[in-house]
Amino acid sequence: MGSNTADDAAAYKINDDLAVVQTIDYFTPTVDDPYHFGEIGAANSLSDIYAMGCKPLFALNVVGFPAGLPMSILTEILQGGANKAKEAGIPVIGGHTIEDKEPKYGMVVTAIAKPSEIITNASARAGDVLILTKPLGIGIITTAIKKEIAGQETIDNVIRLMTTLNKYAAEAMTEVGINCCTDVTGFGLLGHLHEITEASGVGAEIRMNDIPIIPESREFIRKGMIPGTNKTTLEFIQDKLECDANISEEDKLILADPQTSGGLLITVDESKAERLKTALQEKGVPVISEIGRIIEDKNSIIRVR
Repeated sequence: MGSNTADDAAAYKINDDLAVVQTIDYFTPTVDDPYHFGEIGAANSLSDIYAMGCKPLFALNVVGFPAGLPMSILTEILQGGANKAKEAGIPVIGGHTIEDKEPKYGMVVTAIAKPSEIITNASARAGDVLILTKPLGIGIITTAIKKEIAGQETIDNVIRLMTTLNKYAAEAMTEVGINCCTDVTGFGLLGHLHEITEASGVGAEIRMNDIPIIPESREFIRKGMIPGTNKTTLEFIQDKLECDANISEEDKLILADPQTSGGLLITVDESKAERLKTALQEKGVPVISEIGRIIEDKNSIIRVR
């Protein structure tokens, strides 16, 4: 709505009472099963709308599909997306498909909202508590899946995480009232937190020991399962990052790990933090971790302790 703060979705103000909020996201398969791929693509696309505290209205499919693959695979992808949209309470009313060398799937998702009720990533305040709603390591695990070294239990766990809608976390945060939110996706926790601190004119402190991490992530890092964007993100924000001596390179790679359909990163006034945790728990949110807080810092430094 007239600003460029790297928010999760575009918001176009029609008048004082109405804004259109819209996003698009799509990607190549993160798992082998086409139905789950469809679910993940839909959940990831919907997440941008939820991060801004909005309720989705409808979706359009965006598909790239190789000519040589059986159409039954495309049917499964679209069914997975449709069922996740149904869980979100919205219809899929159309879309567009092109021939492509590799399958790609995602959605355009549209919402409407009152401009005054849209949550941005530029409204964090010093003293806010930072809450994260899914563990880190999804990018590392999906890299291990592509290299065929992840076990079935690990695969099932990460699919469960990626197909969990952020709808329920968004409902909790809008009920309680929070200051700022973003979803943690391709830029990793550090990258998306950097967007918040830069846009809000504040700094942040996070505690490594309180960061939820998928257990197998460290093992796979040691086996070289590191997405290329982990290091790219760390290079991008290196001037804004201060780490204690006990923070290892492995820790940093986890903090910068790109998440597909990751959780919400919420900043909430300290007086409301416990109410938010309770509301998140009541909504069945998989992870509720207080990982740090927003601090006063004109240079927007992120400190990892």
